[in-house]
Amino acid sequence: MRAKVMYFVMAALLVGYFVLAGGRGVALIGIGTPLTVTFGIAVLVMPVIGAWFLWKNTRFVQRANRLAAELDAEGGLPVDELVRTAGGRVDRASADAVFAARRAETEDTPGDWRCWFRLAVAYRDAGDTPRARGAMRHAIALHEGSLAITSTRD
Repeated sequence: MRAKVMYFVMAALLVGYFVLAGGRGVALIGIGTPLTVTFGIAVLVMPVIGAWFLWKNTRFVQRANRLAAELDAEGGLPVDELVRTAGGRVDRASADAVFAARRAETEDTPGDWRCWFRLAVAYRDAGDTPRARGAMRHAIALHEGSLAITSTRD
């Protein structure tokens, strides 16, 4: 729950920044000299890129949460079987062992989005965020592909 609140706080701060920067960009364009118009356009580019990035991340999180809810309803969410240190950190050897099991499971059934979801969680637990996001994107693509196939058969 804390992560969700922080996400919304950061998103609100970013939107505020986009509005402020966009206003400055429009004001610079309004001055009308070639230099200020150029700077105004350059200033407007940053909020556009930021808004696109925020939209893509929000959409990714919504899709991943939808998969997590579906997997939870099926009883297939990965169980936290990681060994933790006294300080609460994940033991690296434990994360590597769980990762190896998830990778083997995914290699056995590469077309199952559930395996890719669990692999993404194992990547995250092992501290490999870029690969975790990639595996989650693959799980989302497989899930959405299976929905499209299911709906065309009806």
